[in-house]
Amino acid sequence: MTAFLLANIAPLMFAALVVVLLIGYPVSFALGAVGIGFGLVGIELGLLQPTLLQALPERIWGVMSNDTLLAVPFFTFMGLILERSGMAEDLLDTIGQLFGPVRGGLAYAVIFVGALLAATTGVVAASVISMGLISLPIMLRYGYDRRLAAGVIAASGTLAQIIPPSLVLIIMADQLGKSVGDMYAGAFIPGIVLAGFYAVYVVGVSIVKPDWAPALPAEARTLREPDGSSGNRSLVLLTLIATAIAVAFWMIYYGKYNPDTATDERIVITTSVAIGFAFFAAVISNLLKLGVLSKIAERVTFVLIPPLALIFLVLGTIFLGVATPTEGGAMGATGALIMAFARRRLTFSLLRQAMNTTAKLSTFVVFILVGARVFSLTFYGVNGHVWVEHLLTSLPGGQLGFLIVVNILIFVLAFFLDFFELSFIVIPLVGPVADKLGIDLIWFGVLLGVNMQTSFMHPPFGFALFYLRSVAPAKEYLDKVTARKTAGVTTGQIYWGAVPFVLIQVVMVALIIAFPNIVSGGLATKEKVDIQNIRIETPADVSTPGASTSGGSSVEQDEATKALEKEMGGGGGEKAPEKAPEAAPATAPEKASEEKR
Repeated sequence: MTAFLLANIAPLMFAALVVVLLIGYPVSFALGAVGIGFGLVGIELGLLQPTLLQALPERIWGVMSNDTLLAVPFFTFMGLILERSGMAEDLLDTIGQLFGPVRGGLAYAVIFVGALLAATTGVVAASVISMGLISLPIMLRYGYDRRLAAGVIAASGTLAQIIPPSLVLIIMADQLGKSVGDMYAGAFIPGIVLAGFYAVYVVGVSIVKPDWAPALPAEARTLREPDGSSGNRSLVLLTLIATAIAVAFWMIYYGKYNPDTATDERIVITTSVAIGFAFFAAVISNLLKLGVLSKIAERVTFVLIPPLALIFLVLGTIFLGVATPTEGGAMGATGALIMAFARRRLTFSLLRQAMNTTAKLSTFVVFILVGARVFSLTFYGVNGHVWVEHLLTSLPGGQLGFLIVVNILIFVLAFFLDFFELSFIVIPLVGPVADKLGIDLIWFGVLLGVNMQTSFMHPPFGFALFYLRSVAPAKEYLDKVTARKTAGVTTGQIYWGAVPFVLIQVVMVALIIAFPNIVSGGLATKEKVDIQNIRIETPADVSTPGASTSGGSSVEQDEATKALEKEMGGGGGEKAPEKAPEAAPATAPEKASEEKR
């Protein structure tokens, strides 16, 4: 028995953790208890030294002094303030009016607002609950299929998992030892592409099952001009002018004067210019009563641009390298308070609720991380990381085999664990193996982030489904607007509505593996220097400046150089330029490495 324990203590430790979690113990206490318990067993068996546990205070202090984790409460507070100040309600109402005439327009509005809330709040619960309370009754009122409505709301809310400033990306970057800013930059394009896939699915449903996603009836479109027109022409014209100004700025400022500027910086600054112009034009038209813009154009501008400005204030400064993620989160929290104050919705009750929820979530994260540090201390002490490395590196297929197995493991564990637990338990085990296999850890982190997004959508334990269930009407109710009885939404309809979007997320994981540039392409590219290929070439006929002041005339220096060349090459000065480049590469790597050291 003792020999069996000594040979298999690492897999037994991992299996014990899974069993304790399935029993229902809190994650942080389960991690700490298993770590300490197996640590004592290892000491009793002579596999570990008692002094190992003396490293626990230092590891816990490392959690407390981790500046990166400060971004978690900042972004959480920002999201809660924005969500509870009515921003989500204004956005859904305005964008719903904008897309209302289109078949499936309310579903497109939910996807668009979900992506926008993801980029401002970064909190899945806030996004799902807000859209469930506001959009679901409207979609049911006008005849949307309950499965489609529930699936769109739950899936769009989970975009906060992958679109920056996502909390899981902060944790992922910390666990992989990478920059949060780089993780945000890598996840931006996959998040937008995933939202686009959701919209494509709604398009398909609108074509195949048109009665599932009807257009908003004329009487429900309240933002109309006095003559009865929609006013969309004014909005389209403003959008085209702003886009033209952005393109001109890109071509002139970057194309002509700053061609070496990174792509992410170009996108941030150019988009800011377009947004600034549109907002300035709307303010001038409103103040001077020019009547240039329609009601819908002014409403969209004033409702949409402030959160967009906050997004570029936070993410733009991080992408440009002006601010760290922690500083960006602090600016975002301040900006959210300013926006709530400007809307006259900043109250003491709102502040207290936001701070209480932020404190609870931050404490939850820190306690899990402390438990994970206790677990990993013992796990590494019994060479558990070596066991995991041998297990995963011996898989057939190399990198591809490793990626397939890890993603299947994450997908299965996501049925039972949420993204915080997966980040703290699984990522520290598979991250070093991925690095050893030569996989870029930023790309790997984004890939697993998209996969972990399914943990919110998995029936029967998906948290997004629970959030929606808590706000969706379960029984028949009386609609306040139409005064008609409306059937409720069953739990089965919520689950079946989530299934197509889970499949879309799985397809997105496969696309990232097949086309890695979805993560790494199109953003800031840093020039890489391979010190092993540095080539130092010395011209054969060079007069050293100032040589006459340090030991003779330049003529004497030239004569000495020619004499040396003749002695070495035997053919005069014309052969020297050929000799020098040939000799240089042999010694250049050694010189470069010495200079590097």
